[in-house]
Amino acid sequence: MKIRILAVLVSVLPAFAVTPAELSIRKAQEEIAKRPDHYAYYNQLAMAYARRARETSDVQFYAKAGETLKKSFALSADNYEGLKVKTWLLLGRHEFAQAREIAIRLNCRTPDDVTVYGYLADANAQLGNYQEAVDAAQWMLNLRPGDVAGLTRAAYLRELHGDIEGAIDLMERAYDSTPYQELEDRAWLITQIAHLHLVAGELDAAQKFANGALGIFPAYHYALGTFGQIRKAQGRYADAVAILQKHYDAAPHAENLFALAEALQAAGRHAEAQRAFADFERKALAESDQADNANHELVAYYANYANQPGRARQIAERELARRHDAFTLDAFAWSLHAAGEYSRAQEEIAKALSFGLRDPKVLEHARIIREDASEPAAR
Repeated sequence: MKIRILAVLVSVLPAFAVTPAELSIRKAQEEIAKRPDHYAYYNQLAMAYARRARETSDVQFYAKAGETLKKSFALSADNYEGLKVKTWLLLGRHEFAQAREIAIRLNCRTPDDVTVYGYLADANAQLGNYQEAVDAAQWMLNLRPGDVAGLTRAAYLRELHGDIEGAIDLMERAYDSTPYQELEDRAWLITQIAHLHLVAGELDAAQKFANGALGIFPAYHYALGTFGQIRKAQGRYADAVAILQKHYDAAPHAENLFALAEALQAAGRHAEAQRAFADFERKALAESDQADNANHELVAYYANYANQPGRARQIAERELARRHDAFTLDAFAWSLHAAGEYSRAQEEIAKALSFGLRDPKVLEHARIIREDASEPAAR
């Protein structure tokens, strides 16, 4: 299987005029034109818009999907498939608690719906309810062994629990089962494999897979983001800046601007980095109270660059009130460290690592916190 995947990576596919999501949008629109009173077609169009949002990272497609879904519910109030699409949209907008509530209700109505278990796995993982997420992913694979969606959820949970090799294996199996014409799905899967190799410190392998994703889906924003981080890990900071600039241009979100600013700083382009950090701060603060935010990056900015530990802790506590996943626990621990609360920081980072996480940034935070907590002055 690995040989087959790598064989795909070495061939750069031609750019395509129409993406899978765009084809789905056209098809649904054609069906609606024929049967404007059929609610199922509006569900299909809404889901196609959601897929287009993932392809492009353009949140306006989520808004279009939401408006389309209203038409579905106007024709059939709270229809089951429409509620499934609504749950997917909530996950895309990071409304994890609300998505979980609806998914639980849907699961009660239809206990053998594999897709709903996927939504439960997603929401619970992001909220930090890891055992519930594991249970949901296991149900997916029990009901439909080899299911691509189940394999990807299980892979993510393996990553969170430190089993990087197992996560790669599951992602490769998911890729091998994905239809050839599903270009964005395949590019997303290969990008995840690249990310996993990056986490494992296997930079050459990570680079091959990131290049492969861009070969399948040119200028794919997820692949650009991962490739930029790979170049940074390789110490090729000028290349990292160029790639992360393309990433930000394609997906102009606050967290992507932060990644660019860090690369500029590492490349020694300090004046440009300061401007990017300032723009990031304004953009991140404007959305800090929203569910889809860059609060983790904002904590890192205040702790690492702006020397404002109080603000770092304030933002971390705000996010911690929403969810208790490992990365939010890490952000909180890092804010405590910035404020000199080393013992408390050590307690919190231990919680973040208790699941087995091997993320390099979290492990580096843990090392620094441990060392500073052990200094005599810190006692």
